[in-house]
Amino acid sequence: MILDDGWMDRDLSERRAAAGVQPQKGGQAEGAVPDYLEQHYWWAYVRPGAVRLWERQWLINLVLLGNYRRLGAAVLEALGAFPAGRCLQIACCYGGLTVDLARRVASSGGSLDVIDILPVQLENLQRKLWHGAPVRTAVMDSTDLGFDDASFDQVLLFFLLHEQPPAMREQTMREALRVLKPGGTIVVADYAPPAKWHPVRFLILPFLRLLEPFASDFWRLELAQILPLQLDGRGWRKSTCFGGLYQLLVRGGSGG
Repeated sequence: MILDDGWMDRDLSERRAAAGVQPQKGGQAEGAVPDYLEQHYWWAYVRPGAVRLWERQWLINLVLLGNYRRLGAAVLEALGAFPAGRCLQIACCYGGLTVDLARRVASSGGSLDVIDILPVQLENLQRKLWHGAPVRTAVMDSTDLGFDDASFDQVLLFFLLHEQPPAMREQTMREALRVLKPGGTIVVADYAPPAKWHPVRFLILPFLRLLEPFASDFWRLELAQILPLQLDGRGWRKSTCFGGLYQLLVRGGSGG
């Protein structure tokens, strides 16, 4: 892991403790960054300077072509107005949606666990949360969650899978389903194959392929084709927006 911007000026364990970040509980060594993240996403997620640069709501909205609010609202609606029990978000990515989710969880008396492989992302999230928020964070690998089977009532994966190599995204989805309680709600928001007429096919996707090297499958295939074993079975509901470029898959909850 390559660190900069004075990250090592203070003891890392003290920084994590001050931010409320719990140590790794899964199989990934604490503090270890997967090679694919360091190689392909150092400019967006890994370095503290990158987090400071991208920590702008308008910039995240621009990346999603003006659809961040719409997608966030759809996710929250799918999870329910008052998500009760235990909720898990796998990877927080700048934490904006997480704060909105935490407010809803708090109103129901539930709890929210947020895991991420990058301590810098969890520390960034903690700065956004209010004192006493019912949120626990832990440095953890999404492919080896340190939770018991059937631990959570709701599980959320928000634009994570397309950033992972195929083997890792398959294991991430298996783990997400493993920790979900029978009858619980799981929500997956990610890219999808856009309509054939969509101008994004010619104007944006060639550029995105440079920045998102593992996402090309999502622009050609349905998620059920990308993860056939993990998404096998009934009960999945799919909705799309922006000409099909973005999708929401939901299992459980109302109508599940």
